Amino acid sequence: MTETGKEGSRDRLLEAAASLIAASPGKDVPLRAICDRAGVRLPTLYHFFGSKEGLLDAVIDHGFDLYVGVKESQERSDDPIADLREGWDAHVRFGLENPGFYALMYGQVAPGHRPQAQERPARILRRTTAAAAEAGLLSVDPDRAADHVLAANIGVTLTQIVGGAADPDLSTAVREATIAAITGATAARGDATADPARALLQSLVADPGPLAPEELALLRRWLRQLADAGTEE
Repeated sequence: MTETGKEGSRDRLLEAAASLIAASPGKDVPLRAICDRAGVRLPTLYHFFGSKEGLLDAVIDHGFDLYVGVKESQERSDDPIADLREGWDAHVRFGLENPGFYALMYGQVAPGHRPQAQERPARILRRTTAAAAEAGLLSVDPDRAADHVLAANIGVTLTQIVGGAADPDLSTAVREATIAAITGATAARGDATADPARALLQSLVADPGPLAPEELALLRRWLRQLADAGTEE
């Protein structure tokens, strides 16, 4: 078999596995069914992937290739909070459109083990939270903020996949609660209306108004300093 033929067999196996897994999320897919779909024999599968686990790892990598492609196609704006919202929605949309891939990518966990491929979209998210921190928009460390967003994003996506239907109201509610938590938009002491700096900061998260990006970033930094100073009193 030529090199091109070998690579073609590998690609067909990968596509067949991805297709069958996507069609039956959470269910075991027999290797023979994958081979039949790809038009190859079982030894060929073992030649390329070594085992069923090796094949699943390759499918997971393929799923992350697709997801990272979606993430990298998004244009970054001058508002990192808006970018977080857009990234959240894109994450949920990908999971609902690709439940088989998503179940493998984020639904199968082993204590103490995190698939290396998960780090690729996580880096993109950390770039956004770092930009938010640079603009003075976060009340927590940017890495901590990224972990917070990712955990909530995965949870709400898996919940909808398990439920078998999209729930945009749930996704929006969890998204906004998460953003409020990492930006400090909810007051540390009682109602936000009792703290004018925090109240204005919260309103800017939802509606930045007509300010230019550099003006908005400066105002947010001042408000953050005032709010933090009030908390320390």
